Amino acid sequence: MPRPRSRDGVRARAPEFVGQGPPTYEAEPTAWPPADPGGLEDLVPDTVLDGARYGAMTLRAVSLRGDSARYRGEPRRDALLTARFGSGEEAVLLVAVASGARAAEGAHRAARDICAWLGSAVGRSHARLGEDIRAGRRGELRSGLHRLTDRSYGRLRARATELGLRPAEYTAALRCLLLPVDSRCRTRVFFGVGGGGLFRLREGTWQDLDPERRPSGAEEGGSARPSGAIASGGDALCDDRITVDLGIPTPGTTPVIDPEEVPSEPFRFRAAVARPGDALLLCSAGLGEPLRGEPALADALAERWGTRARPPGLAEFLSDAQLRVKGYADDRTACAIWEA
Repeated sequence: MPRPRSRDGVRARAPEFVGQGPPTYEAEPTAWPPADPGGLEDLVPDTVLDGARYGAMTLRAVSLRGDSARYRGEPRRDALLTARFGSGEEAVLLVAVASGARAAEGAHRAARDICAWLGSAVGRSHARLGEDIRAGRRGELRSGLHRLTDRSYGRLRARATELGLRPAEYTAALRCLLLPVDSRCRTRVFFGVGGGGLFRLREGTWQDLDPERRPSGAEEGGSARPSGAIASGGDALCDDRITVDLGIPTPGTTPVIDPEEVPSEPFRFRAAVARPGDALLLCSAGLGEPLRGEPALADALAERWGTRARPPGLAEFLSDAQLRVKGYADDRTACAIWEA
């Protein structure tokens, strides 16, 4: 991929795709999902964009409908929740990203429900969670977040029963970041269940920090993940003495999802201390898979996000997030945090 050239300090407009050829689908939305006159509150916008800045952190978040769903007139299955609980230095920020099960009716509702229920649970416990983060009580933090996540999935299973669906038909992958507003605390906490991505851009190199990551191929004929495209975060974390890693589930613990109903997924947790200059990226599988599978995408985002003096604005972040790759047509939801 040719690198965008700068003129008078302004970067030239980048190509709309990377890789060996243009994607199958058009770059812009084609069709809207059908609407029910009695259920307009169920409509999902094509794109959601948000951002904020707290102390050393600058956040950008986006959720956008995939090329395939745009073409077929299907709703966005991904959901995004951004919330601040509390005030002042004791406040905590929550970012929740969920992806409904593919080809399941009501997948977008399941993603929205799990974000809302988990967000409410975290909000009610935010004071204690914030104290645990600032005090470095990682054991209490992990067990508390595991419990809140488990309860939220329990509500999701109960909702599936109310709708007359099997739990496997009304579920979603969930990935979250919990961030203290206190500028003296640089701990960034990740937790969740299911597929997606957790990456760190440090000194121009992507590190894959996803606990218990499972190999995944591309959708609709995409290439498999090449070795070395994004460095594994394991060695880097071992060398980073200010990073704590609890990504391996304790043997014998009960999985969050009932294995008799849904394929078991472990609860994932990682707490790391950020360094100035880092960029942390949380994303759904729709962006995580092409980042692992297409080196040109990883290179393009590393150049855009790792070599600039300040984080991108909302419009520029949206443009970066929708840089397309042939063979990857799922919804994309992402939150990036830049550390000053």
